[in-house]
Amino acid sequence: MWPLAWLLTYGGADCSLWSHVYRVCMESELCSELAKTLTDELKNIGVSAMHRVRCIAKGGFKINGSPKMGKDPMTIKEGQELNNEASLPQPTQAGRIELCQGLIEEAIKCLENNDKQCVTRLIEELVRNQCHNGYAVGKETADKVKDLVRDLWLRSDSDNEYRCRLLMMFRDLGISRNWFRSIFNIGTKWLDRWLRRCGISWKGRAMRNDVVRQLEDLLRERFGWDEIKTCESMWEYIGIDTKVFRKYGIEPCVWLSGLELLSDLRKPYWLGMRASDLTARRRGRAIELIINTTNSIDAVFFAKILSMIKTPSIKIEWERGAPRMKHVSKSIVLTYYIALGVNEWPWPTRLSTNELKEIIENFDDEELAMFVAGLIDGDGSIRFKGTAFVIITTCKACPKRIIDVLKEVIVRRFGIVGSINSYETEDALTFNDEDAVRLLRRVVKYIHHPLRRLRAELILALYDGRISPEELEELYKIIKYERGRDDVKRNRGLEVLAQAAPQTHTHGESNPKHGI
Repeated sequence: MWPLAWLLTYGGADCSLWSHVYRVCMESELCSELAKTLTDELKNIGVSAMHRVRCIAKGGFKINGSPKMGKDPMTIKEGQELNNEASLPQPTQAGRIELCQGLIEEAIKCLENNDKQCVTRLIEELVRNQCHNGYAVGKETADKVKDLVRDLWLRSDSDNEYRCRLLMMFRDLGISRNWFRSIFNIGTKWLDRWLRRCGISWKGRAMRNDVVRQLEDLLRERFGWDEIKTCESMWEYIGIDTKVFRKYGIEPCVWLSGLELLSDLRKPYWLGMRASDLTARRRGRAIELIINTTNSIDAVFFAKILSMIKTPSIKIEWERGAPRMKHVSKSIVLTYYIALGVNEWPWPTRLSTNELKEIIENFDDEELAMFVAGLIDGDGSIRFKGTAFVIITTCKACPKRIIDVLKEVIVRRFGIVGSINSYETEDALTFNDEDAVRLLRRVVKYIHHPLRRLRAELILALYDGRISPEELEELYKIIKYERGRDDVKRNRGLEVLAQAAPQTHTHGESNPKHGI
């Protein structure tokens, strides 16, 4: 349950963002019910994280249940007051830096006068204003706060009682042990010795993934949550009734089938994703896999496929720049990422056409099908407009002109002919009619994007004679994006996460329901 875990562990200073995520959680029946259940579990899950969330202290953490369950007018008013309070205008970064610099200068004067009480009070104020947080004020200002704390500590070398009070203050302010240790660039043993000497219990922060794991355990144990419920809740949120499709023998959750194969990064599916939406970059001694979205279905899909490798971490942020859709004033971007050892990622991090061509041409038929499925799940689309279409796109400015190579390999290997169409900002490799159907038959079992897999299943059901053209039209209309409107399938990634709660710690444990 990422939104609730994020709320409990947020360490930033943007309380308007925190308030927005809080509101989304409270409007979700599942998220709000889980939050209510947590009121008896916070000692085990949330307290160690919550004490450092500045926005909780500012706005409170009231749990009243979901509006869908029927709040009385007073409860609604209280919830609105909470959102309003937590959304009060925050200082700009420039304003915050100016405030912090003033406090630092005042604290330095107090330190020069050996007025420890004054310095302590100002350091507490600096922390409460996030002046120690490099994300809020920049590294230069945050480092000045560290310098101040270090100077105060060193000047108190003969006053162990005062040092103990300092440690207790930092613990109570929600400062992490790692932040305090970084001031002196020392290991945990040094800090542990001081904590034992002072009789202070200062536990490390609850890591967000640990909180997510415990929340997911709670969901399974108390709510009977599983992958199928995640899938059905996702479809329900975007207005798709799974029973309607099952009536015609179409399984809307079939995209979950075979996900366990993706636990092996050597599967060419991952190269297909890398050549489309997935970013793989070297960072120090690790390889990071990163993918982001604002959209509803992708929010569940990306979390699920990455969890086959490793439990992903998540960033929740306001979208920068102008909204992509004219009907949306401000979007939330969800960024999922995992860190791997440099030897764990078997594919190139930088893609060149020649290298890709050599790799693709050495694939056997099944490996090629997996690769194409990864491309479709990333930058592809499956459509029906009088006939079937499978489209794989690439940006016009991208150096990875993979579609030229792919067109040649597919026609040579499978005898399936595609055409390349050029548009203003992108180029597309398009297969239509019988060629599209033949390609879908090759790759469908490896397609895991929920909407694209469902469309593929519908198209194949039509061409197999299992549904009529009229039935296809009726079912396809349900899953079609609405152009020119605020379609719930777009820009609702956060809301779907709160509603569907994808399981990210099961790592491919299958659920046999509905024949999956």
